[in-house]
Amino acid sequence: MVTRRTVLRTTSMLALTMSTASAEPAESFDHFLIRLRADAAARGVTAATFDAALGGVTPDPAVMAAMRREPEYGKPMPAYLASLVSPTRIAAGQRKLAQWADTLRAVQHRFGVEPAILVSIWGIESGFGEAPGGWDVFRSLATLAAARFQHPLFRNELLSALVILQQGKIPRGQLVGSWAGAMGQPQFLPSSYLRYAVDFDGDGRADIWSSVPDVLASIANYLQKFGWRASLPWGFEVAVPQEFDFRSSRGSLRQWAERGFRHADGGALPDAGAAILFFPSGASGPAFLVTDNFVVIKTFNNSDAYALAVGTLSDRLRGAAPLRAAWPADDYQPSREARVALQRRLAALGFKVADFEGHLDFDLRDAIRDLQRRFGMTADGYPSRSFLQRLGVPAR
Repeated sequence: MVTRRTVLRTTSMLALTMSTASAEPAESFDHFLIRLRADAAARGVTAATFDAALGGVTPDPAVMAAMRREPEYGKPMPAYLASLVSPTRIAAGQRKLAQWADTLRAVQHRFGVEPAILVSIWGIESGFGEAPGGWDVFRSLATLAAARFQHPLFRNELLSALVILQQGKIPRGQLVGSWAGAMGQPQFLPSSYLRYAVDFDGDGRADIWSSVPDVLASIANYLQKFGWRASLPWGFEVAVPQEFDFRSSRGSLRQWAERGFRHADGGALPDAGAAILFFPSGASGPAFLVTDNFVVIKTFNNSDAYALAVGTLSDRLRGAAPLRAAWPADDYQPSREARVALQRRLAALGFKVADFEGHLDFDLRDAIRDLQRRFGMTADGYPSRSFLQRLGVPAR
């Protein structure tokens, strides 16, 4: 799967969430390369390496068109999850769990991340290595950087890709990935490769394109570095008790149990840890208690839908049943445009907004709850059509 990864899609790894291009005018491609060469040299990139990477490269018009796709925005949640947590992917993932069981145990021992989570991310990102992307990383990143798209993100990623080539361990022809420059089976941006890629098979290079041990260990290292806690689940579906006071959105798992919450299958909640109540499609759909590990998954791709897909797929790989609650037949998920408009409206009303790129973090969902209570609506933190309309935000 191609990312804007992640999004992560980005500051993390693909936080490649789409934003509009910079208001600054794009320079000519030739002039862009001249200035880039000087910056690359300052990072230790030789003229020979620079020419090997970018000699003869021209802008790719297909890249800008691809960057404006928004797979995590606007698609109904049940359809999005069905596309990522499919029977085919579940079966393939279970085969991978068995095939790579020894490696996965070793990776878990070193990094503390459970195998099903690693295989889930691997499967969603690249179909377990079957679809890592075939775009030339240098051409894609140069196209975006010269256009000053999300400047300076892609320019810095291009410089990181040049550093990788300069290191001499990954050949020029292997540096392929998505149209957004996300590379290999885990879809790492170049800067993430430099920070988190791991040589787990001991051959002297971190090969996220063709070495499965390196791929799995690199994903685990990434998650560990962003705070993964081995003692916590990512979250789980819960049954909401009757007469629940929706003003509560956070608490320890023990507090949630005291409020009457149980696993959707009727089982008791764990004793340790804290969780946030999350309604992806409102109180009429499935409810989840999600932990800090859910937030860590979002550093890989800053999308609640993505993190929910990773979590539910990992559960299915371990043999868990499908989600029990039904999704609303008319499920609505705001487009990125609507999310950005909502963020701006919330900021105008005095709520703190971390960015204006359409990311609805749990603080913003609490802000939505606050307004829903004022409007006499169910305070579930879900930006429904009626809620957006109440705020004057177009909800197409």
